[in-house]
Amino acid sequence: MNKSTDKTVLVVEDDAAIRDMTRFNLERAGFKVLEAGDCQAARVQVVDHRPDLILLDWMLPDISGIEFARSLGRDEMTRDIPVIMLTARSAEDDKVRGLDSGVDDYITKPFSARELMARIRAVLRRASPEGNAEQVCAGALSLNLASHRVTANDQAVELGPTEYRMLKFLMTHPDRVYSRSQLLDHVWGGGVYVEERTVDVHVLRLRKALKPFGCEQFVQTVRGAGYRFSPEVGD
Repeated sequence: MNKSTDKTVLVVEDDAAIRDMTRFNLERAGFKVLEAGDCQAARVQVVDHRPDLILLDWMLPDISGIEFARSLGRDEMTRDIPVIMLTARSAEDDKVRGLDSGVDDYITKPFSARELMARIRAVLRRASPEGNAEQVCAGALSLNLASHRVTANDQAVELGPTEYRMLKFLMTHPDRVYSRSQLLDHVWGGGVYVEERTVDVHVLRLRKALKPFGCEQFVQTVRGAGYRFSPEVGD
């Protein structure tokens, strides 16, 4: 029986038949699915959509899955995305090398759909130990990830879609400074050309929407660096 989920899985696999089979089983289990045939395409999908989990083949046409996993782990923006490596390499040394690259699990081909779904759910549970938390809170401000509603002191905060995406990203990555270009990648997506000055315009709109509730100071300007979200008093 299908069970709907809000989780998105990116399948990085150059074999179209395996990719199709994996997509079918994931969608049957209720997951949203993204696909990539190499690491370059996978990087675009990660920037544009930020999946909840990545299924990663070892042998890929541009760079190896091992190298890609390591690059994800080095990037502050992607290091928290869990990765499961799917590979035909079953030797113990290969498993150790794979796990040492920072992946969260290692599954050898061929694998059953039931085992794959069980491993995915286990990794997602470990990545989100709070369980199915749908609420992100900071001071009087609360953002519901399921309903896309924002409230402050139990009153609705009206936001446009871009301001909502920006607030969601900032609230789920608090106390970190993000440059305008980083915010463009994560709020607008890497495939969209938008001038960096546009970020400032939407920050002003976001602050204006939060001001009646006394929360505008949560979105802080860091001179020469960018913006951060913090319920603490800014600079």
